Amino acid sequence: MQPTPPPNADALPRVLGPWIATAIIVGTVIGSGVFVKGRTVANSVDQLWLVVAVWVLGGVLALLGSLALAEIAVLFPRAGGNYVFLREGYGRCAGFLWGWVEFWIIRAASGAALATMFTESFHDVLRQSLYPGQKVEVLSFWARQFMTICVLVGLTAVNVRGTFLGGAVQFAITVLKVASLLFLIALPFVIYAMGREPKPSVANLAMNGPKVANNLAGFGAALIGVLWAYNGWMNIAPVAGEVKNPQRNLPLALLVAVFILIAVYCGANLAYHLVIPRDTIIKKGDDGKLSSTPLATEFCEALLGPVGVVIASAIVMTSVLGALNGNILVGPRLLYAMGQDRLAPAKLAQLHPRYQTPALATIVMTAWACSLIVVLGALLQSDLPLFDTKDIGPDGKPVKDSPFEVLTKFVIFGSVTFETLAVATIFVFRRRIPVTAENRPYRCWGYPVVPALYCAIMAAVLVTFFLNPGSRSEAFVGLGFIATGALVYALFFRKRTA
Repeated sequence: MQPTPPPNADALPRVLGPWIATAIIVGTVIGSGVFVKGRTVANSVDQLWLVVAVWVLGGVLALLGSLALAEIAVLFPRAGGNYVFLREGYGRCAGFLWGWVEFWIIRAASGAALATMFTESFHDVLRQSLYPGQKVEVLSFWARQFMTICVLVGLTAVNVRGTFLGGAVQFAITVLKVASLLFLIALPFVIYAMGREPKPSVANLAMNGPKVANNLAGFGAALIGVLWAYNGWMNIAPVAGEVKNPQRNLPLALLVAVFILIAVYCGANLAYHLVIPRDTIIKKGDDGKLSSTPLATEFCEALLGPVGVVIASAIVMTSVLGALNGNILVGPRLLYAMGQDRLAPAKLAQLHPRYQTPALATIVMTAWACSLIVVLGALLQSDLPLFDTKDIGPDGKPVKDSPFEVLTKFVIFGSVTFETLAVATIFVFRRRIPVTAENRPYRCWGYPVVPALYCAIMAAVLVTFFLNPGSRSEAFVGLGFIATGALVYALFFRKRTA
């Protein structure tokens, strides 16, 4: 069986080189996770080697998955990414279910979460500029939601204007955000060399503070948080049809990007712990929650004072802006591919007559992300017992998760489920399609051990979702949503052909 060519396979021009392809991966992955999830990790494990291990394991998982995914992406270098892999590997229903979950939850929630973090960081800058050192709400909750929507709309306009333009913006922001992370990593050592106070302390690495009752369960909870920080390493696959010389550039971009991510993530988190004691990192506020302030902001404030808050907030804003732009660049290719296959409205497969981009698909995806921001905001502002945590606030009422935490939990469950199935298609294609130098100029290193190990570990992560009270409700909702997608496919798409 040979790969099935899609209609208009060359409609999207190949304009992305290896550097921009690498920047798309790094730029969409490095968003908010490295700045905020360190607090979740420190609250879940109580030893430094476990902190490092969970960040390294997240990177190793991405590396194992990318080694397998590179072979699949070279075999099917088309717009749509996981949708194409799942459709070709398991059938149209599997491709539809990925598109169903990706559109309604994963991509929209990722975009909404990143845009929310951008707005919150801007709010920190505004608050520090107007009321230094005070926790004042300068902009109301709904004013911040409106700003979040404006950010999404603005980046959508950029990406509708052209794939190369969106890719060029992605490359520039990625270079800036990697440089920013290197600045954070180097800052403690610069402060120490200058002899300034407060000096970084190796004693902080002892991880003083409350002990975790079950380190194994805590490690699983920490890994779920870290997976958000690595989420997006597959984002080159949906634009594979627009990458020049995909046989060479797809594997190269994936591998280089993952090594960059592991290095900067581990470096940044070690820097945080050199400066901030663990008991300070996990100290809860008056509302009963872990601090919502990005750990990077607290880190810079400790070393540089009030100006550090502004610097850190600017770094976070730049980082999430790059990740958000990458999501808006990559995400609509799914709707474009599904439109070609008649598993979504055919108009979504039409390109803009001037810019040659899937403009309508881009606008539709952004519109849903904006709607999600409004709906989730209304639910969180209500008294409904949705998204309550196990913590009780000083007013005696259950503490609700922040919009950011709610969105990221939903994203990770869907991502882990279908991305694991996508990587597992390598076993299907090895059996169905003869391995030749022509169709596989790149082959997965360590096959079959590497993809099997990835799938086994990610299956264990899925089990952790159901065992961990903090993520159990999102897991059941995710399963219910997948089941709903299967029903929709059976009713409306099962007999429809491309």
